Amino acid sequence: MTQVSDKTTHFGFQDVPEAEKAGMVHGVFSRVASKYDVMNDLMSVGIHRIWKEAMMDWLAPRPGQRLLDVAGGTGDVAFRFLGRSQGATAVVCDMTEPMLIEGRKRAEAEKMAASLDWVVGDAMALPFPDNSFDVYTISFGIRNVTRIPDALAEAYRVLKPGGRLMVLEFSQIPNDLMQKAYDLYSFNVIPVMGQIVAGDRESYQYLVESIRKFPDQDSFAAMIRAAGFDQVKYRNLSMGIAALHSGWKL
Repeated sequence: MTQVSDKTTHFGFQDVPEAEKAGMVHGVFSRVASKYDVMNDLMSVGIHRIWKEAMMDWLAPRPGQRLLDVAGGTGDVAFRFLGRSQGATAVVCDMTEPMLIEGRKRAEAEKMAASLDWVVGDAMALPFPDNSFDVYTISFGIRNVTRIPDALAEAYRVLKPGGRLMVLEFSQIPNDLMQKAYDLYSFNVIPVMGQIVAGDRESYQYLVESIRKFPDQDSFAAMIRAAGFDQVKYRNLSMGIAALHSGWKL
């Protein structure tokens, strides 16, 4: 007889059964896939591009490395990685196939097709062998995972010894007044923008709420260490609106 877990987790500000969250997140990103890149530019006024370049600067890709970009969506990070690393290869892994389909339509995907694979997969149960990748990245995706420690354990498993984890995620501004101002923008502007541009207010309400539920910089760094990573560090971006976390499998 199959036992159903009675554990709950958060979906934005709602408490939901753990077993239901992945399906709900899948629904969000399936609905917004066709407008995802446009909305990213609008919501961040294009600053997400600067953050991703900062990620690549700190990562400093080396020739021939193999990247796994989890929750990689439409390929933004993988394209940047391949553009900076001669002879590198990349796998974009995402549980939402419509996001991967949108990524394959991009001009960069055609140019880089020989070095790039697109795989449907779950961050908590990656469909790859142990010690397979030199670099693991996840950008604006780990806060949507049902059990973050499981995703970090999988990152550790699939990285080669000496491999590097890098996470780009929204975070907490270490200034109460500025955080309140950012919250006012997030909760009052972004869902309305989602309704106008993507025809989906509800999904963008969830995305804003999910940011507020994500651990702060020090708490998340502690989770990375608990997964076995060494030399764990973070850097704030745009005063802490987002943060980059780095760790090594040594």
